[in-house]
This record gives sequence, structure tokens and C-alpha cells, in this order.
Amino acid sequence: MRHMIDPLDFSVQEVENVLDLADSIAADPSRYREVCRYKKLATLFYEPSTRTRLSFEAAMLNLGGSVLGFSSADSSSASKGESIADTIRVISCYADICAIRHPKEGAPLRASMYSRIPVINAGDGGHQHPTQTLTDLLTIRRRLGRLQDFTIGLCGDLKFGRTVHSLIKSLSRYSGIRFILISPEELRVPDYVIREVLDANAIPYEEVTSLEDVMPQLDILYMTRVQKERFFNEEDYVRLKDTYILTEDKMKLAKEKMAVLHPLPRVNEITLPVDNDPRAAYFEQVQNGVYVRMALIMTLLGLADGGKETK
Repeated sequence: MRHMIDPLDFSVQEVENVLDLADSIAADPSRYREVCRYKKLATLFYEPSTRTRLSFEAAMLNLGGSVLGFSSADSSSASKGESIADTIRVISCYADICAIRHPKEGAPLRASMYSRIPVINAGDGGHQHPTQTLTDLLTIRRRLGRLQDFTIGLCGDLKFGRTVHSLIKSLSRYSGIRFILISPEELRVPDYVIREVLDANAIPYEEVTSLEDVMPQLDILYMTRVQKERFFNEEDYVRLKDTYILTEDKMKLAKEKMAVLHPLPRVNEITLPVDNDPRAAYFEQVQNGVYVRMALIMTLLGLADGGKETK
């Protein structure tokens, strides 16, 4: 039995296989509409979510399966003090696969230790978000035609942004990747990510505070919002929330084929007129997320294209 807790749980080849399957699903969704017939996905979301939870649910429904679960800790037995270990033991009796989002780092990993079904980390605190990373990789590959030899700028909240941490870890396994880390000092990438991923693998990177200065160098711009829910006080959030705002004028500085990604939700860090720019890829990301999660569910359940379980 496999789980997806960390973006590095799958080898590079296994990731490529998931992305290839996602491409096949996108090309002919009807071919896969009965693959998960009679299978059930449990969505355990201890933290608010729109895209990730509905994307998982849409993925399972598109595969012919069904969905059960809860959308907040308040509506679960966690409000009564039940441990995540006991919750997953119970859910293992009801479902075939489970997606967990939790505000505490490491909670999905702990759940996987007690689970009798595959567990997917749908985001744990400011730590990891592996299915968003698979979505990002698919979007980059579709836009650039490759997952190596490009420069990516990560902009905004790089301290608490779990999507950023997961993406850095995943892209570190591909050759020719150069990172430009764009943030205020207070929201820079955590030292452990720099030390254990970038420095440890001798990956070129640059830390800067100006988005405009580096725009011409970028093949991919990955925007993030400043996350109010991760701050300990309102004053710091208000001071930093408008540090980076992507506008039409700033887009004029970028390459003709640069792609703009964003894990969403956005607040005001990308102005609405940028949506009309052909380089805006963030709503394309949302659609890719459904295909990726369909492919991942199939892979973790060991289901072949025809719905037969593989050994």
C-alpha cells in the first residue's frame, strides 16, 4: 500500500507516470468514468478549503466513485477530542482511500501510520502540499514542454507557503532548474529548505526583494498570497499583504512565453486584467488539478485503465 504524504514519496519516473496518466485523462475523460465504480474516497478536511476539497471530490466522481467526509474539524469527532489515529482507523472501515488536510504539520503522516487505506496529504499547516505540486508540475510541463532547464521565480509568502516548499523539493530533482526567491525578509524561504534542499544539492538560487528587477529572467512566475491565517498578529499581516501585486505593466517586462502560476485563492496579488493575458495559467492549473488527482487516486488504488486492480 502506498501513500502520498511528501512530494518525494514518488520517484521522478513515478511522478512522470502520474503526469502522463493525467494527460491521457485530459485527452479522453470518458474513457475513465467507470474506473473507480464502487470505490469510496473520504475527504477529511480539518481546515477550510474550496479548490482542493472540491477538486478531490470532482476527481473521484469523474472516475465513477463516491465521496464521504467532512469539511471542518467542528463537524467531526475531533471537536470531541478524538485523535487522528483513531479517526483514520474508523475511516478505514468506510472508505477505500482518504485525503486529509490538517493545520498541524505531520498530521497526515501520523494518520498514514495507522491507516489500512492509502492516505493523501491534502496540505498540512505550512509544511507540504504534494498534490498541488503535481498539479504545478503538470501545468509547467504543458506550458514549457519540459521539467528541466528553466528559471522559476517564487514570489510572495515563501515562509508559510506549503505549496512553495513542496515545489522546491520536487523541482530540485530535475536538471538545470534555477530558483529566484522573491519575498520580504520576514517571509523568506525557511532556512531548513535552503540548507536541506537547495544548498545540499548545489542548486543555483538567488534571494531578492524586487519582482520587477527579475521579471525578464523568468520562464515561470509562481505567485502566492500572503496568508493571513498563518500570522500571529494582524499588524504584521497588514504591513506585508500588499508587498507584491502583479499588474499589466509588470507583465510587459516578462518573456513572451513566460507562464504565471498561482495555487489560489488570490486576494489582490494578481490584478484582474492580468487574467486576460495568455501567459496567465492559474485557472488552467485548477483544471489540471482534477486530472492529476484522478490519476493519483487511480495509481494509489492500483487501478488499470479498465478499472481492474493491478498487482
